Amino acid sequence: MAPRVLISDALSPAAVAIFKERGVEVDFQPNLGKDKDKLAEIIGNYDGLAIRSATKVTDKILANATNLKVIGRAGIGVDNVDIPAATGKGVIVMNTPFGNSITTAEHAVAMMFAIAREIPAADASTQAGKWEKNRFMGVEITGKTLGIIGCGNIGSIVADRALGLRMRVIAFDPFLTPERAVDIGVEKVELEDLLARADFITLHTPMTAQTKNILSAENLAKTKKGVRIVNCARGGLVDEAALRAALDSGHVAGAAFDVFTVEPATENPLFGHPNVVCTPHLGAATTEAQENVALQVAEQMSDYLMRGAISNAVNFPSITAEEAPKLKPFIALAEKLGSFAGQLTESGIKEVRISYEGSVAELKIKALTAAAVAGLLRPLLQDVNVVSAPIVAKERGIVIEEITRAAGDSDYESLITLTVVTEKQERSVAGTVFHDGKPRIVAIKGIKVDAEFAPSMIYVTNEDKPGFIGRFAGLLGDAGVNIATFALGRDAKGGSAIALVEVDGGLPDAVLGSIQSLPGVNQAKPLKF
Repeated sequence: MAPRVLISDALSPAAVAIFKERGVEVDFQPNLGKDKDKLAEIIGNYDGLAIRSATKVTDKILANATNLKVIGRAGIGVDNVDIPAATGKGVIVMNTPFGNSITTAEHAVAMMFAIAREIPAADASTQAGKWEKNRFMGVEITGKTLGIIGCGNIGSIVADRALGLRMRVIAFDPFLTPERAVDIGVEKVELEDLLARADFITLHTPMTAQTKNILSAENLAKTKKGVRIVNCARGGLVDEAALRAALDSGHVAGAAFDVFTVEPATENPLFGHPNVVCTPHLGAATTEAQENVALQVAEQMSDYLMRGAISNAVNFPSITAEEAPKLKPFIALAEKLGSFAGQLTESGIKEVRISYEGSVAELKIKALTAAAVAGLLRPLLQDVNVVSAPIVAKERGIVIEEITRAAGDSDYESLITLTVVTEKQERSVAGTVFHDGKPRIVAIKGIKVDAEFAPSMIYVTNEDKPGFIGRFAGLLGDAGVNIATFALGRDAKGGSAIALVEVDGGLPDAVLGSIQSLPGVNQAKPLKF
């Protein structure tokens, strides 16, 4: 059955065509985003939801999204999606960060020109029949220093355009490497230095706890007198009331804002100031950008629903279309190793160590870790999946450690070892994927064993003494429980032994009790995969 996607906002018809070409059924209802109740009523029928900014994906809507696997936002901002709620439901949330990058960068440059030459005010004056040539004395951009706060995708495009305009470009961005700064021709500086040196400041950073009010009253006071400030990124990066005061005092010569703390912005401290230019969040508003993001979101969602590829997800590691088939059997292995450990864990988990050895260490291990943690927590918490598991583990204070090793002394091309540390003990289980693509357990607590995962299994630890296997197998036979496979291992002759047995059907509680009562049995536990 083909996956179904609902488009609840106005998206380019080209997006609908792409979904259909890829084998995805599409329901195009571009005004549905305004009707929250209707959306909540029908969302359970869809595997995917494609939106722009009008649709608000709340926890109430997500509660009804019983089949939803992915939300695609045609654009960069995902403020209209409840990310924690989506993650908790196991829904991938994707955006399209590159489709409108050039458009947004161009708008920032246009705004910079607008305040440098006072174009909007000069236009209004001239069209009013005045000829105030001496009133509008602007400044050149050539030779001026542009300070970019946030030099990622959009910021680096602005830097490139500014260098073409013969500006000097300095950038503050903790994630900008010195090598990347050299490559794009900017000088990497600290924020204090940027504030002191920049003639123009443009912001291109996401809204986080660290960037909120990054241009506060205190930081605005550190800027060069006569600075001009452009914000086409996110409302709230600048203290608007403090900026208005700095404009009123003349310390800041001009400001151009496309985004505001409250949107739609019907009133704002910046409105009405003669040296301020405002636009209604037009950063991504070009025909090309809207087409680009619509095409991109349709391609990304189709790739995920049809092939398992994940790109530009804000709540899960990216997996390319080439990586997806290679990862699939190892994701199954990691999830089953986690499930094995989770079904045997009866006390609080403190730490999880996952070792990736050999070829598997070169794959996208974040996705594998998420699968392992989901498998581990599901027996204890039920409604956990690969998307929500890392967050759930973090909320419970469980430390997750990943270790990668090149092929070493292992007998296997790839080996995943999962170690769970609880309040009472430490237990490890290791597995691999053979050429048949089936995941297998190859060691438990360091004891070698070779077993495929099966729907119904019994795990037994016992003392390695003669007669045990006969008594155990006889007990199952007498109870009418058929043994499908029988895997054994021990650490030393007469030491500790392990039996991992696949049985047909379930295991009655009375039979489990009889197994636990056998001489030499330390633990007996039914397992389901």
